[in-house]
Amino acid sequence: MPDREIAAIRAELSPAFLIDEPERCTTPLVFCSPHSGRIYPEHFLAQSRLDPHTLRKSEDCYIDVLFGSAPAYGAPLISALFPRAFLDVNREPYELDPGLIEAPLPDYANSKSARVIGGLGTIARIVGDGAEIYTHPLPLEAALARIEGLYLPFHAALAGLLARSYRDFGSAILLDCHSMPSNSMAATGQRSRPDIVLGDRFGTSCGREVIEMVQHAFQALGYNVQINRPYAGGYITEHYGRPLIGIEALQIEINRGLYLNETSLETSSGFSALQSDLDKVIAHLIETLSDLAQRPAAAE
Repeated sequence: MPDREIAAIRAELSPAFLIDEPERCTTPLVFCSPHSGRIYPEHFLAQSRLDPHTLRKSEDCYIDVLFGSAPAYGAPLISALFPRAFLDVNREPYELDPGLIEAPLPDYANSKSARVIGGLGTIARIVGDGAEIYTHPLPLEAALARIEGLYLPFHAALAGLLARSYRDFGSAILLDCHSMPSNSMAATGQRSRPDIVLGDRFGTSCGREVIEMVQHAFQALGYNVQINRPYAGGYITEHYGRPLIGIEALQIEINRGLYLNETSLETSSGFSALQSDLDKVIAHLIETLSDLAQRPAAAE
């Protein structure tokens, strides 16, 4: 892969992500916001048939801001600065779309996953409403440069945060933070989505006690919480969640209707109230989940 491809990406996206660290880590919790990036590279905009506002429909708008108090309570927060429409770190590293990449794909690429087939692989072909992003197929070298230059460093940093928590506390708890459209289910005749959806990959990425604590924290503030439907967790939750060895991962989806004008993508009047409630949830979870993680294992 030409070094100039990676150099060009790093020149436009430096830094590519931020790690907001507390003065002192006091908890095994790690917060992650992989889809809130809103720096759109000029060369990406030039490749797209869509205007910047349409491209932003794939963003988890302002989730990094909503969960921004985590470091004040002793937990790190890692946030991607590049947008999901450019590169999705909540996918396998090489979920590549043969309909988008012009050269033959390498043997190690996963080109048949449901996410690739749906146009939402590691490098998305469409935005959330189904609009095609690109005017022309991408060279394989350009796709690999995004993965080598942005994806792999992001995951190395996230893995490092979890490894440090595990080393310092004997466990690690990853809360992977996202947002979801408010009305996607309404078209099927069902109610609009709940306020919060928690995903634990159907019980495989974290222990039951963890998800119940998070569920109760939101419910205590009056939020309607659903488990695993319609979102059970993506690659990050699945990849990092290893509860049997003390590494838990839980995905949190926030209904955008609570805080966002989904047409203009501007914050709504509910933003401040939601942010205040999330501060309370974060403080409560850091206290209760830290206590849970530090309990001695029951004797067999």
